[in-house]
Amino acid sequence: MDIAIWVFLSSGLFLGWSLGANDAANVFGTAVGTRMVRFSTAALICSVMVILGAVISGAGASHTLGALGKVSAIGGAFTVALSAATTVYLMTKSGLPVSTGQAIVGAIIGWNLFSGMATDPKVLSKILSTWIMCPILAAITAVLLYKLVAASINWFRPGLFQLDNWTRIGLIVAGAFGSYSLGANNIANVMGVFVLSTPIDASSWMGIEFSPAMQLFFIGAVAISIGVFTYSKKVMLTVGDNLIPMTPITAWVVVMAHSIVLFIFSSQSLSNSFVELGLPAIPLVPVSSSQAVIGAVIGIALLKRLPIRWGVLSQILMGWIITPILSALACFIGLFIVQNLFNQVVV
Repeated sequence: MDIAIWVFLSSGLFLGWSLGANDAANVFGTAVGTRMVRFSTAALICSVMVILGAVISGAGASHTLGALGKVSAIGGAFTVALSAATTVYLMTKSGLPVSTGQAIVGAIIGWNLFSGMATDPKVLSKILSTWIMCPILAAITAVLLYKLVAASINWFRPGLFQLDNWTRIGLIVAGAFGSYSLGANNIANVMGVFVLSTPIDASSWMGIEFSPAMQLFFIGAVAISIGVFTYSKKVMLTVGDNLIPMTPITAWVVVMAHSIVLFIFSSQSLSNSFVELGLPAIPLVPVSSSQAVIGAVIGIALLKRLPIRWGVLSQILMGWIITPILSALACFIGLFIVQNLFNQVVV
């Protein structure tokens, strides 16, 4: 692959690394923080399953981003991804919660404004509705799962060591499923904008055909995996120790609810099944794993009547509002600089 291609893809790879470094904590954070699962085990499982999820099921959510803004020039795709990555970095440094999905959507809207392209209101409303539906659905799923788990424990009455083993295995399974869902749903944030402009050709390996999009998703997933191995341990330990007081069982419920929600919004087959049953199609949109986790935690807190820190919650909501606006502004300015200072085609 030509070196110029890697230069253009570098912004997407940076965004992928950031996603791996931070969002892996939503999948394995509590398991590692409570020493139920070793970091090396968690990182290996997370990396493999993220790559599988991205390559096998990553296409669905990317189509929605493509419909929001058809970024057809690789210089524009580079700027969109760089704007989103920079926004995520700056917001993280300032201590505000971020979502890579919200950042990339804001950047695409910034590209639309710069290029004079209209933003499809139906596609945008679909994306915005999932930002509201995601934490609500996660909260409902968490409540149902918690009641099911509590009833199962009361029914089987396992011993202390048996329950500990079940919980450890459950956290590994939930983490693997969550990692697959994370790759399937969020790879569109990392590499989705490069699909239309990529110069990569289709190739085959061992008789299996790999489209340009699949190769992009694989490269992006590897970047996510590198983020998991190089930086996520500190974040995992922070989440596991300081997020909220949770038992390992409650942690399993939160991770599983988060994983189910991410899978729902990325599964093409599940969406097709809804259509065949005469139901509305599930919107295949990249959603925030952080939103899903927070929704699940709030659901458990409401069920168990735990105190909710409304000040922290309002700060989280503020971060979700600021992120797409800042990313759109950064992209608009970045496109002007890349086009006029570096003479690159961005539209």
